[in-house]
Amino acid sequence: MKISHEQPAAKLMLARRQDRSEPGHYWIYAGFVQPASGDVAAGDLVDVAHPDGRFYARGLYNPASKIRVRILTFQDEPVDDAFWRERIGKAVRLRKRLVSGTDAYRLVYGEADFLPGLIADCYGDVLVLQTLSAGMDRRKQRLAEILCEESGAKRVYVRNDAKSRVLEGLPMETGFLMGGGDTTIEVHEGRARFIVDFARGQKTGWFCDQRQNRLEAATFAPKADVLEVFCHTGAFGIHAALAGAASVEGLDVGEEALASARHHAQLNGVTDRCTYRQADAFEEMRRLDRSGRRYDLVLLDPPAFARSRQAVPRALAGYKDVNLLGMRLTKPEGFLISSSCSHHVSEQDFWQTIRAAARDAGREVRLLAQRGQADDHPILAAMPETRYLKCCIMQVL
Repeated sequence: MKISHEQPAAKLMLARRQDRSEPGHYWIYAGFVQPASGDVAAGDLVDVAHPDGRFYARGLYNPASKIRVRILTFQDEPVDDAFWRERIGKAVRLRKRLVSGTDAYRLVYGEADFLPGLIADCYGDVLVLQTLSAGMDRRKQRLAEILCEESGAKRVYVRNDAKSRVLEGLPMETGFLMGGGDTTIEVHEGRARFIVDFARGQKTGWFCDQRQNRLEAATFAPKADVLEVFCHTGAFGIHAALAGAASVEGLDVGEEALASARHHAQLNGVTDRCTYRQADAFEEMRRLDRSGRRYDLVLLDPPAFARSRQAVPRALAGYKDVNLLGMRLTKPEGFLISSSCSHHVSEQDFWQTIRAAARDAGREVRLLAQRGQADDHPILAAMPETRYLKCCIMQVL
């Protein structure tokens, strides 16, 4: 069923002290806006006005969230079926221009595609959908239909099990919204083939954001002995092996992830050079250092160490420790590729932490490239929150 022209359920007034002269940021926090009057429900369309009554923005309201309004538009325009189709169409057209060599990519990236609270990842003929705000959740059926019409996808699976939904007052739910069938699918990424379990894998089943970094890391792999720390399902190492690495050792604490990595090595015909073992990364790296083991290429892709601002100091200590160990395990003139997906850790803080690790390790480090998330995760200039992944490619001397 098409979404008819919605009328705003209420008009909210910006707080005078936080009135912004230029639009751009797509979140309005609770403290930025006066309380709504009348019967306004989570997910309702609302207008936001300047203190003098002038129109400011139109968005989706949630009284249960700290992000009180997620802005859809700064124009006084109808929000209807044509509006949603135009927004989704723009996202699809951008990916058609950007994405090549893979059938696993992010089709919609929330605020960066002017669709706040909506995530859609494409795996072959499947779209995996996350509706992380009350407004998007209420409209998910029609949004899924439009996504399929615009992208050509045949099935839609909902992965609404992200913890952030609790902060929105939304229940956890997973399952097919459109279509059905197997919940694993084979995808390709350059020369590599992988199995995505979109029902049980982390996030929506795959880390599309590291795709271009994996391909770049592989250029340093020919004839190299490679250590892949926090290897998860082995994607970095598989690319390295396909590029001609002499050996790949993968470490991870999760046996289920390691089983997937071993399967990927078999699927890609590189089991003769890829070995995986279950271990605490920090403990195993220290053991390898004491044993004198050294590698031509060390890959560090840990999980997010900082899930809140309060966790940043401890996270930076963790990043320093793992990078220091990584440097010690890298041969002179070898390469270290280190990532952080912690949004709350800035690029500057991450680099400063790496520099401190180099000093303590007694090694000289040359930064060859500072990379981020793949192009299908565009960064909205007015919203630094859309930029989160850091990847430093370094030579260790």
